[in-house]
Amino acid sequence: MAKLLVKLQRYFRRKPVHFFTLLAFYLAAGSLVFLHSGFAGEPTVAGSQRSPGASERLGLPYLGVMQLSRGFKAAAVTMPEGGRRHGPWFKITSKEPVERGKAGDYGSTWSRALRGRSGREKEEDRARYIGCYVDNTRRRTLRGVSFFDYKKMTVFRCQDNCAERGYLYAGLEFGAECYCGHKVQASNASESECNMECKGERSNTCGGVNRLSIYRLELAQESARRYGSAIFRGCFRRPENISIALPVSQLMLNMSVDKCVDFCTEKEYPLSALAGTTCRCGFPTTLFTLHEREDEQLCAQKCAGEEFESCGTAEYLLVYQTQVQDNRCMDRRFLPTHAKQLVALASFPGAGNTWARHLIELATGFYTGSYYFDGSLYNKGFKGERDHWRSGRTICIKTHESGQKEIESFDSAILLIRNPYKALMAEFNRKYGGHIGFAAHTHWKGKEWPEFVANYAPWWATHTLDWLRYGKKVLVVHFEDLKRDLFVQLQRMVGLLGITACEDRLLCVEGQKDGNFKRSGLRKLEYDPYTPEMRKMISGYIKTVDTALKLRNLSGVPDDYYPR
Repeated sequence: MAKLLVKLQRYFRRKPVHFFTLLAFYLAAGSLVFLHSGFAGEPTVAGSQRSPGASERLGLPYLGVMQLSRGFKAAAVTMPEGGRRHGPWFKITSKEPVERGKAGDYGSTWSRALRGRSGREKEEDRARYIGCYVDNTRRRTLRGVSFFDYKKMTVFRCQDNCAERGYLYAGLEFGAECYCGHKVQASNASESECNMECKGERSNTCGGVNRLSIYRLELAQESARRYGSAIFRGCFRRPENISIALPVSQLMLNMSVDKCVDFCTEKEYPLSALAGTTCRCGFPTTLFTLHEREDEQLCAQKCAGEEFESCGTAEYLLVYQTQVQDNRCMDRRFLPTHAKQLVALASFPGAGNTWARHLIELATGFYTGSYYFDGSLYNKGFKGERDHWRSGRTICIKTHESGQKEIESFDSAILLIRNPYKALMAEFNRKYGGHIGFAAHTHWKGKEWPEFVANYAPWWATHTLDWLRYGKKVLVVHFEDLKRDLFVQLQRMVGLLGITACEDRLLCVEGQKDGNFKRSGLRKLEYDPYTPEMRKMISGYIKTVDTALKLRNLSGVPDDYYPR
């Protein structure tokens, strides 16, 4: 054996090129094996016309705060037949093929329907069951977003995902398919035809073969309600100088939401306002801020061209945001002169720092920097990411640091605080799934989650306490307040940065607020990952931070920080 090794050594010493070639092949083979392990196959569903869905995300090991983890992801998006502006079709990974021809045990149809009805009564606080309806694969009854899960579909999961996207209806079909929409475009079917158990809860019914169990969502998030590609903004009183506030208009005797949205999109305006038989287009401005919403019933006049839709009145306008980008706040650049003071945008990981940077850049027109470097953020448009944090060319600096020396390096700070229960889960998802990905189920159920909470929960508290103790001129902003009242909170943040932001620019930011770093609700956990021991520990940290804030004459933590 020793002689063989000596011969190989002499051979490669004489011909080093062969050695490096062999090494390159070895590394390439290892890389292929590694990449292959990161993608999960997706079986085809018999009888289905849809393409394969999103494969499982691969979570890579966490390498510390300064190096952000990456995730591999693949998503399949197709469009439903016959629809030109309906949402994407998402499909959850499934490992077991399902045949449409097998509808299950028809002998127990009515017992399942009764069990489903008892389950529906429990759901009435968030949704109302309206019946079993016919569905058609060529022309869907509910024509919004849809997704499938052939292992874990539940009524609540479907309702939650449709409500999060602002849809009015959620329908379940074939035990595993969820469809969302703004109107029901089909006839009723017999209750006995909705006879399939939900894959994730056998006590409930999830439609049948080409049959939908449909719920009207009572608690749909109005701010996110969609109609095709347009976002519903609400019902508003007619502005005083309407010809100036909404300068483009068109009389439409056969009015529908679709027609008005298309008209304003073609005219390149971000707002589409329906006023009975008149369609108006414009921008959010000080004349029409979209801050004072009215009761939606005041706009509930049926459209002349579509009986299932509301088209507002001459006095109360129904407003939708089109896909046209409002460019009044999209220009960004580096500071023309070097900043004399360094301002930190400080937060615990998972508290929304990247989102806050996006808002600040839109509101001020200047790039933000970072204490670290993340290539994925740079590629998404955060051009200040490459600058050294002391360069003075950026309006503020992202940091998660919490030591005295690091904190005292800054002249002032915006301290962003988020509910620790939400922040910990967000950071855990980022750590194992990337900026907009999700941690795998095995990570939540394995040892990673308990270890993560034990290590990171104390940091959530010490991070805030350190900045309150060592920081100079600290402005505290709660993530929840920023979401709830973006205009006012963003004005406070921009004020600390020494910028006088134009009000129209801030109104523009409200329309572009989400950016590219918002996780979808499609893979939200359906169970509480926090044990009683974890909650007891975190509750103690919340009380400590609340006390520290109040000792500095600041408002304490929001009430929803405490578990109910």
